[in-house]
Amino acid sequence: MTKMQKIPVVLTIAGSDSGGGAGIQADLKTFASFGVHGTSAITAVTAQDTTGVSGIHEIPPAMVRAQIEAVVKDMGVKFAKTGMLSSSPIISEVSKAIDEFGLNAVVDPVMVAKSGAPLLRQEAVSSLKEELIPVAHLITPNIEEASALTKMGISSMDDVLRAGELLLDMGARYVVIKGGHLPGEPVDTLFSRGRAPVHYRGDRIQSKATHGTGCTFSAAIASCLALGRPVEEAVGAAKQFVRNAILHGLEVGRGVGPVNPISSLEIDAEKFRVISSVSDALCLLESSEFAPLLSPECQINLAMSLPMRYASGVESVCGVPGRISNSGGRLKPASCPAFGGSRHVARAILSVMRHDPDTRSAMNIRYSEEMLRIIDDLGYSHASYDRTKEPEEVKAAEGASIPWGIEEAIRAYGGVPDVVYHTGDWGKEPMMLVFGKDAVEVAMKAIRIARRLAEVANLGTSSG
Repeated sequence: MTKMQKIPVVLTIAGSDSGGGAGIQADLKTFASFGVHGTSAITAVTAQDTTGVSGIHEIPPAMVRAQIEAVVKDMGVKFAKTGMLSSSPIISEVSKAIDEFGLNAVVDPVMVAKSGAPLLRQEAVSSLKEELIPVAHLITPNIEEASALTKMGISSMDDVLRAGELLLDMGARYVVIKGGHLPGEPVDTLFSRGRAPVHYRGDRIQSKATHGTGCTFSAAIASCLALGRPVEEAVGAAKQFVRNAILHGLEVGRGVGPVNPISSLEIDAEKFRVISSVSDALCLLESSEFAPLLSPECQINLAMSLPMRYASGVESVCGVPGRISNSGGRLKPASCPAFGGSRHVARAILSVMRHDPDTRSAMNIRYSEEMLRIIDDLGYSHASYDRTKEPEEVKAAEGASIPWGIEEAIRAYGGVPDVVYHTGDWGKEPMMLVFGKDAVEVAMKAIRIARRLAEVANLGTSSG
């Protein structure tokens, strides 16, 4: 038997969010996404949803301590993060535990929920400054939290730089001030003693799903540190991780939705499924003696998109770089399937998915009137568009022709058909696109068409 690989263990010391968007729920999802084992010491139980916090029940400080001690002594925890600590007695107990057990603690000085509800008693701010920050490895305040801790207004990058130095003077080894609440481009800034500040620039994302960003950010940093990454690298990785979590946030509830810390895992899993489907479809096409009959002059491409929630452009679609050609009487892909490997077919798929998110794959084949009759005989639905009627402004726009044509065909048909085709234009080869739920379904449709085409050709030869 092989020896099991030891996995880093990270502890979250934070409150429970009944809505699942922040607190220990967000932290544990983040730990899992980074491949570390998450443990928890719950400091408070909250009754909250996407619209706000309706109740808070603090856990007795001795019980908070007992939770920390249990996992640290058994699992050898070296890295932790703190979130909602609620009161001075809890902060005192947590600070003593961090110091006693030598934990490298990432402290998220949570004071106010996204909805505006207070999560830290006013009198506990001094305990945070005097007891917790001095034993922190790194602290991650936002602008409002940094302002409350330093008792200075922060409205510019100069203010951020001054506040960072003041927070270092309180005892933390590292400080990251998150700049998302300042106007303009969001910039996070990392401070450490004896080094120049490091700036992490980002772009502002328009989203209603931002609940849990702070928890996710600090949990991601703690995960990266547990995996052995340097602090500067850990902060950069955490910032990118949070960006993806916001981009793929969850639209649930009536208020501010939660970010999605497991989106990276979901995307990787979906990419594997897509590549597997395209690979299986290519094997089917390569093994078919009839499939080469479908090849147009411009050759074939077969592609499949990630699900709609992750489809952000042609890079989200897996195709065959270099296309699929007729070589020695068999179809042969020029290369292995890859995301971004198709542009024309990818644009067609993305256009169709706006009408039917489940139709995620397509393959281009040659057009002929005989092929159209075969498609009818097989019972496949079809629609067409006229490329000679393509508006000049569409022709002039890079990549706009295929989406325009797909929209025209779907509008005329009243839905998404199995096949969309056009009969060409000046310098444009007539073409058909076969659509399906996945690449294997598309390949099977294409092979049925090719087999029937061969049967029809043989009958014609025999009768001749």
